[in-house]
Amino acid sequence: MAADRLELPPVRLLPEEELARLALAVPLLDRAVRLARWCAPHVTVDAMGELTAQDVPRAVRELGLEEQPDGPADAAQAWGVAVDAGLVDLDIEDTDEDEDEDDEAGAGSVALDEPAGRAVPGEALGRLDAGGPREVLEVWLAALDTALAEAATPDLDGLLEELGPDGEVDLGSLDWDPEEEAEFLDGALANLYLFTAMEDSGGDAKDAVPLPVLAASLVVPEDVEEPSDALLEDVTEVMMRLDEHFRLLTTIGLLEYQPLDEALIEEAESEDDGPAEAAAVFPEEIGPEEVSRYGLVRLTPLGVYGVRSRMADAGTHAPVAGDLAGEPAAVLLEALFQYPDQIARREADAWLGNRKPYDAARELLDAARGEDRNAPGRRLVAQQTLSLLGDEAEPALREVLADRQLGGLARVWLTEREAADVPAPDEDMIFWLTVDTIAAQLDADDDPELLRELVTDLVARHDGFFTAAWRVDHPATADVLEAMGRIHPDKRLAKEARKAAFKARSAGTAAP
Repeated sequence: MAADRLELPPVRLLPEEELARLALAVPLLDRAVRLARWCAPHVTVDAMGELTAQDVPRAVRELGLEEQPDGPADAAQAWGVAVDAGLVDLDIEDTDEDEDEDDEAGAGSVALDEPAGRAVPGEALGRLDAGGPREVLEVWLAALDTALAEAATPDLDGLLEELGPDGEVDLGSLDWDPEEEAEFLDGALANLYLFTAMEDSGGDAKDAVPLPVLAASLVVPEDVEEPSDALLEDVTEVMMRLDEHFRLLTTIGLLEYQPLDEALIEEAESEDDGPAEAAAVFPEEIGPEEVSRYGLVRLTPLGVYGVRSRMADAGTHAPVAGDLAGEPAAVLLEALFQYPDQIARREADAWLGNRKPYDAARELLDAARGEDRNAPGRRLVAQQTLSLLGDEAEPALREVLADRQLGGLARVWLTEREAADVPAPDEDMIFWLTVDTIAAQLDADDDPELLRELVTDLVARHDGFFTAAWRVDHPATADVLEAMGRIHPDKRLAKEARKAAFKARSAGTAAP
């Protein structure tokens, strides 16, 4: 894949109005909003901005969590989201201003659970009530940031166990790096987003991703066919980490998750009388009926929107389906070259739908010209896009029959439609189109076996192919011939291809 091209195919996003409705129904955000309204006109908070002990039960009742064992923790989580998302504003007193500098015992300081200020409904709550879908989604994204940060943080009990004599946590003893853990979670979500984007559904995320597949995508190199025991152990470790994170993220509406069956871990530990081994938790073969026991995860439509927004904020180009419809043909062709076939077809249809066939054909043909490195790929995509047009585009194709760069593909288009009076191409045009086509296929990095078949067939259909090919005035001639020398299964013909490539470079036909 060319490094300067798009790395992510587009996703299909729901309309903002529908996404906003989904966001308002998210359990965690709903609870945060309810607490923000509940705190009017104000409630007292401690020095950390948390609810005081006397108000926690009231918050739990407000959320209807009295019967839930995790009610206080869930209420505290919702309060933290309300504060971080700006749904609640804090006014904490500065208790140190009037303290005696010589008070070594800290007399007059405020205990963490003592009232130290107050909380009032925040500005974001007003925007939520008076604004439109965009304002709702901005608040949800802020809540998502809080939920992700919390998911990447060790549990409170673990932190308390690691408190040192000075009251601070020794992060080294936890074997936990907050930045590394946040990056790990972001990477997992990015890969999950990519799985979603690559689906034929175009981002609807109908098919859940097995947790082992997602974990393997994070640690197993693409060129590894048989994972070693060490790699399987890494996959198992990543599965455990993801399982812990994903369980915490279901309440923010980011994803739907069927957790890893804890019985698998218990069975592995009982068999080994110790920590679960990779082979027991993650066997090499998992039957279809068992795959759900290992965890299934998918981004919700709201989750697709959220992960894309975060990647866009980080500078990643993450296109949306339909974005190309109003772009010039040159932008369309560059983008579609890297898209999966069905997604490229959908984007091309949307682009053509905004233009008259003749005008669209002329614009595509004009954008397909060029001798830069990406030009063969543009012409390949232009040919595929032009194939979607009907007879109304024919005059535009006939206009370029004499064009050295476009005449070949124009003849292909006309011949496929059994058009009359299509002039036969001369040998120079045939060989130029051949080199151009192979150059595009090489840049696409498609199935090597299909490329091998293409090369073999082309050489077989042209006697003395390499004798003529090295003279082709195309910037990619030498590169194409060198590639044919590597690809062609016949050793004699492969050697001829390499000799022809040397002649092409010596004659200066290759691009500088």
